[in-house]
Amino acid sequence: TLCGYLNKLGIKGPIKTWKSRWFFYDENKCHLLYYRTAQDINPLGSIDLSSATFDCKVENGEGFFEIRTPSRVFTLKAISKQAMMYWLQQLQMRRWEFCNARSRFPSVLFRCFCVLVCFYTDVVENEDFLPPVKTPTEAVGLKAASLPAPQMSTALQNISLKHPWTEIQNTVYSICGSKQLWGNNGNVFSFSEFQEDPENLDKQQEAEVETGCAGAFKKGTLEDRRMEPRLKWLNSGFPGLPEELSRERNPMDKVSVLQQQILTLTEEVKSQKELVKLLHKALEAAQQEKRVSSMYLTAAEDKDRLELVRHKVRQIADLTSRLEALEQEKKELEQMLTLRDSHIQELKEHVQLLMEKNHAKQEVIMTLTEQMARELSDPMQEANTIAAETLYKQQEEIEHLKDVIDAYKTQNQILNSEIHQVTRLWTSVAENEKALLMKCACLQARNCQMESKYLTVLRKLQEADLPSSHADLVRNLIQEALQWDVKEGAEEAPSFELTSTLCPSSEYDEYGFMTVPDYEVEDWKLLAKIQALEIKSNNLRSQEVVEKPLRDKWNSVGELSPSAELKSLIRSGIPVEHRQRVWRWIVSRHCSHLPDRYQQLLRQSKSTEHPACRQIELDLPRTLTNNKHFSSPTSQLIPKLRRLLLAFSWHNPAIGYCQGLNRLAAVALLVLEDEESAFWCLVHIVENLMPADYYSDTLITSQVDQRVFKDFLSEKLPRLMAHFEQYRIDVSLITFNWFLVAFVDSLVSDILLRVWDAFLYEGTKVIFRYALAIFKYNEEEILRINDSVEIYQYLRFFTRMITDGRKLMNIAFNDLNPFPMKLLRNRRTMHREELEAELYELAQIKAAYVKERAEQGP
Repeated sequence: TLCGYLNKLGIKGPIKTWKSRWFFYDENKCHLLYYRTAQDINPLGSIDLSSATFDCKVENGEGFFEIRTPSRVFTLKAISKQAMMYWLQQLQMRRWEFCNARSRFPSVLFRCFCVLVCFYTDVVENEDFLPPVKTPTEAVGLKAASLPAPQMSTALQNISLKHPWTEIQNTVYSICGSKQLWGNNGNVFSFSEFQEDPENLDKQQEAEVETGCAGAFKKGTLEDRRMEPRLKWLNSGFPGLPEELSRERNPMDKVSVLQQQILTLTEEVKSQKELVKLLHKALEAAQQEKRVSSMYLTAAEDKDRLELVRHKVRQIADLTSRLEALEQEKKELEQMLTLRDSHIQELKEHVQLLMEKNHAKQEVIMTLTEQMARELSDPMQEANTIAAETLYKQQEEIEHLKDVIDAYKTQNQILNSEIHQVTRLWTSVAENEKALLMKCACLQARNCQMESKYLTVLRKLQEADLPSSHADLVRNLIQEALQWDVKEGAEEAPSFELTSTLCPSSEYDEYGFMTVPDYEVEDWKLLAKIQALEIKSNNLRSQEVVEKPLRDKWNSVGELSPSAELKSLIRSGIPVEHRQRVWRWIVSRHCSHLPDRYQQLLRQSKSTEHPACRQIELDLPRTLTNNKHFSSPTSQLIPKLRRLLLAFSWHNPAIGYCQGLNRLAAVALLVLEDEESAFWCLVHIVENLMPADYYSDTLITSQVDQRVFKDFLSEKLPRLMAHFEQYRIDVSLITFNWFLVAFVDSLVSDILLRVWDAFLYEGTKVIFRYALAIFKYNEEEILRINDSVEIYQYLRFFTRMITDGRKLMNIAFNDLNPFPMKLLRNRRTMHREELEAELYELAQIKAAYVKERAEQGP
């Protein structure tokens, strides 16, 4: 139990005085109650600690501290600095315990927060911000209640004039308790002259005391705890001392304690006699009123009652006149008080004037004394005197500053403890918020899956033969489903700001690609919508498990250098915030940037028109039509792409320009943003990554790669290749464009950029891996189609149905192993020789045919 005596500064009276008060902490309300003594039953007031701040006052002296509430500032003083620190530390800890206990309410939304703040006690024990202060037993605790209260200079100085009724109640309670403990013979005052039936009244009072004590023991609340120190004090203060006290103390200490208690009780009796006199007067008035009322009720005739009423009216008139006289006397006294105040103010001003004159005279005397001392002393002694005075002042200032520093250190420790707890709470709340966001993401992912399944069902119903009414209904449902994004974007934008940070539902991604491509065929629009929902669901589900750890690994990567770990990270995909930096590093490793080379090519393209300029202008509007940066002729990246392609055509005259280079350059521009960096990225792809003659007029190396890919397809996926051969499907019609532009316009942007990450770092082997992985990903679907036309139709858009980029990456780099580069080079050499032989034979046949036609003549 936190209780003890403190001095409290009274600030509402005419004179500010210190009064000794017994303070008791109420843990149920987080209030600090204060009484005049430890034996009082009713408090004089309370201090709400739930929103209060504590401050130890440095300038007031040792033991002073303040409790600041929104409505009032309480200035208190402990007997020592140790007692002050103990009170401050205990009040701080118990306020935290109260806040923790108060926050345990059954609301589901705040239950997690309540659990988070329950660690306060353990943290305070473990942290060394403010070491526990040893309990000063002489001033705090139940033992302090048995000691006499600190005495003021006068007997009535410690009585609260603002709470007379509380003082009367406490006095009555003290009298009743004293009577119960001493017996009737030991009573200090005699009430026999005011009691009509003393014996009955004594019995009634004893019954009330017994009932009150029994109720107090039943309640077990704050009053129960307040009674304990008071009962102990009463038992120790009267002649029948407990045996425990006699055993613990020697006779001299016992006599000293009893003498102090006698003095305390004597002062208490003096003050209580005054209060009892007031009670006697109130009792006489009440009995007189009772007798008059009884006479009025027992009067037999109306005349007697009328006479009583008249007597009462005369009394009221008499009292009214007396009241008016008292009010007039009060006014006169107030006027006298005003005059005296003005006179006192004049005297104060006069005294102040005299003090100023005296101070001026003292200064003159001191000046003359110092002057005389300087005249009498030599210059060296004068310097020593000044130095000594300066040193003394500096020492005093240093001591004062040390005291101030110690006080601020103490206050800083308290504040650090508070800040530490608030930081822990903030961290826990942030983690809870993160968990809620992830739960929201999971629910959103599940919703995307449900929408995808719903759209798939609608697509199946659209393909089925349904009656016209049902077909119209399905068509309307499909139209509504395709418009969901627009409606949801308008309705949910204000309410889902937190979820949008995890997975923004924008029409375009970070690089400007449309999340749902706008196809002209309605069936393709529905497929694109289904695919977008599946991708969104997969991204939401992998956000915490895959994407966040991967992003943390990339954040920890400092300077880039080739290694197996970096290769694994690049295969997993480069986050958006790191992709530009990594691509620049890859390109700079393989291409030596000649200074001003790009600017020279631009000047050359402006001065001289290249033969490929016409073809470049034709291909610009057809570049990445599903990206907002290239979707219109006025887009901002179109001029950059034009300059880049013209510069490359002058840089590599052997190739000049080939259809497909525009899409490679466009992707490089989107990621690298800088025009010159994108130019060198295109040079790296064409001249370093791709084999020679890949983009020549004959595209001979591109044709070789198609034959090599068919060999790998037969080896890695024999069932699928047999299925293609059965229905005479030439996969090169589909895959040729994949290899030429590295899957641009074939895969969705998220998967496409992950393919490019590994492609730029490892080379064309990545294209073979992902091409095989795409067929592996959709193998079972293709095997279920038993018509060549349907197979070709499915192969036209089946890459757009790939939604799980992580699964595709796992197939490409794990399921298709081993995939040695040496084998790829050998296959390319073999098929190139075969293709060149075929082309040579074809050229001979063509030449023979031309010669034969020439001999036949026209």
